[in-house]
Amino acid sequence: MKREIPIFFASDNNYAPFLAVAMRSLLENASNESIYRIYVLYIDLSKENIEKLKKSVVDSPVEYSIDFKSLREEMENSDGTFHLRDYYTRETYCRLFIPRIFPQYDKIIYIDSDTAVVDDISELYDTELGDCVLAAAREDVIDIVPAYGKYIEKNLGLDTKTFFSAGVLLINADKYRESDFESSFIQLLNSYTFLITQDEDYLNVLCGENHILLDQKWNKGAFDTPGFDDKSVKIIHFKLNFKPWHFPNTKWSDVFWKYSEKTDFFEECKSVLNNYSDDDREKAQKGFEILVEDIEDCIDDPYSYAKTKDKAIDRVKILRKIDEYEREGRFSEDVEDDPPTIPLLPNQVDYMNKKFSNRVLTKIANAAGRFFINKLIKNHKLIIKEVRGMENYVGLKHTGAILTCNHFNAFDNFALYKAIEKHVYKKELLKVIREGNYTNFPGFYGFLFRHCNTLPLSQNPSTMKKFIEAVRQYLFQGRHILVYAEQAMWWNYKKPRPLTNGAFKFAADNKVPVIPFFITMNDSNFIGQDGFPVQEYTIHILEPIYPDQSLSVRQNVEAMRSKNFEAWKKIYEETYGIALEYKAKKEKKVAEWSN
Repeated sequence: MKREIPIFFASDNNYAPFLAVAMRSLLENASNESIYRIYVLYIDLSKENIEKLKKSVVDSPVEYSIDFKSLREEMENSDGTFHLRDYYTRETYCRLFIPRIFPQYDKIIYIDSDTAVVDDISELYDTELGDCVLAAAREDVIDIVPAYGKYIEKNLGLDTKTFFSAGVLLINADKYRESDFESSFIQLLNSYTFLITQDEDYLNVLCGENHILLDQKWNKGAFDTPGFDDKSVKIIHFKLNFKPWHFPNTKWSDVFWKYSEKTDFFEECKSVLNNYSDDDREKAQKGFEILVEDIEDCIDDPYSYAKTKDKAIDRVKILRKIDEYEREGRFSEDVEDDPPTIPLLPNQVDYMNKKFSNRVLTKIANAAGRFFINKLIKNHKLIIKEVRGMENYVGLKHTGAILTCNHFNAFDNFALYKAIEKHVYKKELLKVIREGNYTNFPGFYGFLFRHCNTLPLSQNPSTMKKFIEAVRQYLFQGRHILVYAEQAMWWNYKKPRPLTNGAFKFAADNKVPVIPFFITMNDSNFIGQDGFPVQEYTIHILEPIYPDQSLSVRQNVEAMRSKNFEAWKKIYEETYGIALEYKAKKEKKVAEWSN
């Protein structure tokens, strides 16, 4: 009785003509001692192309079957978000589901559609896998793109000698299911966004050394590499710009056309080549150069998998988002998932603490807040290394003032408060906060937000009138109000960001000074629960900025905001010893060069 060899491909309509070549070549070179069960997985594949694919192999010399399986529902119902880019489609991830959807197989072969199989595939199937999840050949693109090897080593923390290509896989389906590899893949997929080979990066990271390295002959790119014997090749992989339907002089293009001529897609393949202009080839080459640039840009990524795999994923994502927002100049936008904003109505807030019950809750909240701060300090979760410039604050401790501070941590106002605790009015610092933090923040922190001397903003005009009047009264009483002029919080971000007008409008309207605070930080020897070093803070209290009585409110806002930013910028550059520069977004026009 003949054994069955299950072989899987994944394709879309664009790749159907090349898949026909892969299947035709495989069956023509297969041994007659086996039955070949071919499965084509797809998301978008027309009925016309399905019929043409069937006809392309109908006269094959060996016993086979061919089935087509849509994975659209699997992809749509999966917990994962599948990252796509110019040359990666959803079909790239189809191989992920094979062992679960086809539980009848203990071992399967997966082959990319842009290949030609020029020897007996059953020899590959006979490879012993033991306890390894899969077997695959080394990724030989490393040999022609040196930067890719550096990316693998530095960003993924893997060895280039054993980094495998995902284009041809012999999968131990039993081990795959037993280890719940699919779930691990999806979890990693949603934790890290690998920017280069994506599915291949994820597979290599998950497998580590738990794979068998096949001889290069089982997955050889259509390009020259030192030391490879061309006569030994068994599977040719027409990847990157080495595609005979685009470039007529591609290595082994004669092999592709030999099998293409025997399929129902031959005329279509010739048409693709004939219509692919020199301008298209130039764009494709530019696309390849952009890919290499992308790789080079990634090599020193401070948030790469290798550098952050032991750190909290949510913090890594925030840091990446901050990096993206900085490049796009979106400095005042939130990067954290704040609670939903529920409109604050006038009767829901007692800005001046006139109610006895609110005064009691404020005393309790302040006592709880001070206890909490001291506990953070004791447990090395809040470290104040030094306070500089106290003389700039003490002289104004009985004068109404707006305090500004860079906003980089949910507890940075605790650090500021601790620095001035002995001098601040009745040990109470007023803080302007977001509406959502007041109306919808849960638990202990929500209690502090509502009762620990906070002044919530509101989208309700009537509530904002009460807010503005409260600010005026508090400043007249000689109170100090902390306003985050950067607006949004960017976690552990050291640079000063462009300032918004609000804080300076309050100061100019009420003819009070602004006292700029700027907190610099460095890594301590303590590691937080997120895996990152706890930061040591140096709190700089800078010279107060007074409104100029000869200027209009608008002119004062502009002048005071500019002086505040320049003061912050000076401290930043002096402390860190570098000029303040923001990353600029690189404009890259990526060519469509895969099809």
